[in-house]
Amino acid sequence: MTKKETKYEEVAQDEQPGNEVPGPPADDGVRLQAKMSLLNGVTVIVGSIIGSGIFVSPTGVLVGTGSVNLALIVWVLSGLFSMVGAYCYAELGTMIRKTGADYAYIMITFGPFLAFIRLWVECLIVRPCSQAIVALTFAVYILKPLYPECNPPDESVRMLATCCICLLAFINCWDVKWSTFVQDFFTYAKLLALAIIIGTGFYQLATGHTEYFTFENSETDITKIALSFYSGLFAYNGWNYLNFIIEELKDPVRNLPLAIYISVTVVTFVYVFANVAFYTTLSPAEVLASEAVAVTFANKLYGAFAWTIPVFVAMSTFGAVNGILLTSSRLFYAGAMEGQMPEILTMIQVSRMTPTPAVLVIALLSLLYLTSSNIFALINYVGFATWLSIGLAVFCVPYLRWKQPTLDRPIRVSLIFPIIYILGTLFITIVPMIASPVETGVGVLIIFTGVPVYFLFIAWKNKPRAIAKTIVKTMIFLQKILVVVTPTQPENV
Repeated sequence: MTKKETKYEEVAQDEQPGNEVPGPPADDGVRLQAKMSLLNGVTVIVGSIIGSGIFVSPTGVLVGTGSVNLALIVWVLSGLFSMVGAYCYAELGTMIRKTGADYAYIMITFGPFLAFIRLWVECLIVRPCSQAIVALTFAVYILKPLYPECNPPDESVRMLATCCICLLAFINCWDVKWSTFVQDFFTYAKLLALAIIIGTGFYQLATGHTEYFTFENSETDITKIALSFYSGLFAYNGWNYLNFIIEELKDPVRNLPLAIYISVTVVTFVYVFANVAFYTTLSPAEVLASEAVAVTFANKLYGAFAWTIPVFVAMSTFGAVNGILLTSSRLFYAGAMEGQMPEILTMIQVSRMTPTPAVLVIALLSLLYLTSSNIFALINYVGFATWLSIGLAVFCVPYLRWKQPTLDRPIRVSLIFPIIYILGTLFITIVPMIASPVETGVGVLIIFTGVPVYFLFIAWKNKPRAIAKTIVKTMIFLQKILVVVTPTQPENV
């Protein structure tokens, strides 16, 4: 052991955090509790997938396909593709029962460097940006009935989005049952809204409104079609969110695959028939010109009750913000448990049994992104990286079959499914690189900013004694302020 290592060990032994705040008795342990049922799992996934996208802008798919019928095919194929990925994740989630989902799978399979890059992009850019955007959408649509002829004031929108994030952060810090109740309630609300839209669509179909369902003007450029899949799959993003909180799911071997299958099937049905409903009333030109397709649809059909759709959109996005916050905080927690984020993020509040520090950090990062109005570009820059990392996680399935064939696999998928998913991932990431090289290049640069961070803060172990002492003292201070302790390690991994 080097001299620096000896000094660091002395500091760690003298001022070890995790023991300063008394917790429950040792036999009870402090850890994330398995409180979530199958129904809770379904609502987490459905609530996380169905946010603002299906209500606001299915335009991206139509832009890339050119015709209504081809757009509907893309929506169906995007749902099937997501189901294939979810099937692969069912094997990974029941084999590697660790909070963090694809981060945990990449860590175990390929080691800390690739896992950290995945963590870096997801935690610091994708999740906070996504949450900020959905919170802003919530604010716009809750205020829309008050400003029917114009856009709501920007300051009011940001303030209401801030209140939304802060309220949900409190709920997630206070009790897992509260956060799952919020998820359940607002998932039902958004499904009710979509049921009204779909029911209206069926009525329109029955009365002969089918003039827009053609292949006329279908796109033949493969790069544009690939970008339409990119938009469709982005709308389905969230099918893997339950894997991030698997330690809190009761009977994961039974409930994880069931929750995934039920959720993705429901969402695919809802997305396809919601689009069918829109096109029974709106022409492709009207869809392309609308910033809020559902509101345009409601204004044409619901008359005095058209105001209900903005309210339902707001409820939908409120639930989506909660879903992102619930699962994102667990990703921070998982990264900290692997030593790739500050130790305070591993800690659990002693009386509430929730990962309070991690919840607060993801909420604060989201609030920072609310100071900028140009965060949609950031999502576009790193969107391909999200699918690339999910593809890498799916690649863990055949790789671990080869490297660790004796691992316990309660669910064992046919290898044809990960192969299909990996090939599809290559298609939807490489082809858009050709179509939009500038955005892809910026995305690559954002990803590579994590490389120096990894080597400076993670790989460099022999830090000077002064730095080590400062880190430990800061950790103990935060631990006392938040009343948190290091959780008991679960027996099964």
